[in-house]
Amino acid sequence: MTIRNFASIVAAGCFALAGSTAAFAQETLKWAHVYETGSAYHQVAEWAADEIKERTEGRVEINVFPASTLGKEVEINEGLGLGAVDIIYTGPSFVERYYGPIAISDYPFIMRGWDHWLSYRGSDLFSELSDGYHDATGNQVMGLVYYGQRHVTSNKPILSPADMEGLKIRVPNSPVMLMFPNAVGANPTPMAFSEVYLALQQGVVDAQENPLPTIQFKKFYEVQTNINLTGHILNSLLVIASDSALDRVGDDAAVVREVLDAAALKASEEINQAELDLVAWFREQGITVNEVDKAPFQDAVKPMLTGEDVPYTMEHFRRLGEL
Repeated sequence: MTIRNFASIVAAGCFALAGSTAAFAQETLKWAHVYETGSAYHQVAEWAADEIKERTEGRVEINVFPASTLGKEVEINEGLGLGAVDIIYTGPSFVERYYGPIAISDYPFIMRGWDHWLSYRGSDLFSELSDGYHDATGNQVMGLVYYGQRHVTSNKPILSPADMEGLKIRVPNSPVMLMFPNAVGANPTPMAFSEVYLALQQGVVDAQENPLPTIQFKKFYEVQTNINLTGHILNSLLVIASDSALDRVGDDAAVVREVLDAAALKASEEINQAELDLVAWFREQGITVNEVDKAPFQDAVKPMLTGEDVPYTMEHFRRLGEL
């Protein structure tokens, strides 16, 4: 064998090895969120990570970072754009600052319940708003998760808007979350999710508002005596992945997209069922759960939903109402 032939064989082998390495290249993605390990959101994210690893034969691995370990909600949204994280759970109200119209589903009393939410999830309207968010940010909405109806917890009954006057209530740090407490004369106090329990315990705030499953897994019922079923917002979460992360996984992006959407629906169904079961559970724990006439609260908010300050158009508002 000549030296030239030997060199050719070695070169061919190197090219073949390089091609094989590319074919089986592994990408590890970071999925960050603010929820506890015991929550349905985290458990379903872990399920999705296992499913994606299996279906891609190990080419794509996802490490899930719960409980604000990679940052609070605002920080992980920023991290998505910076490449510090690849996938996040976040609320539409937090992405409002990047693309306002997609927050429409999180506005007070705008969603009518689980069935309306399901219709919105599969609608052309949601698809168009997701595309608008992608155009604005370079990040892609992979799924919509049902977070539940938000209720006010407090150390006194909240049965009418008058009961909320001056009430110092923790809200997430996003503009849409200020609308309801402002409409009823409360004193909204933006605060990171991880700080709420201690703030309630120490009396820094008088109240907070979240869906029943969140009130349970964050143990807010330990430091509040009343759950008031105001149902003032039907909340969602978005599962969002960056374009750069999807580009890195190449052809496996289709699998990632399919599994994340399935995970979003899986978590949604679990949260919806939990909502149905938890009123009785809280009462068994000795918590006072108050039924609330929503009409006076709706009347207080209604003028704001079609005012000049909302980020969505009246066409969006009409289409969502008709679903």
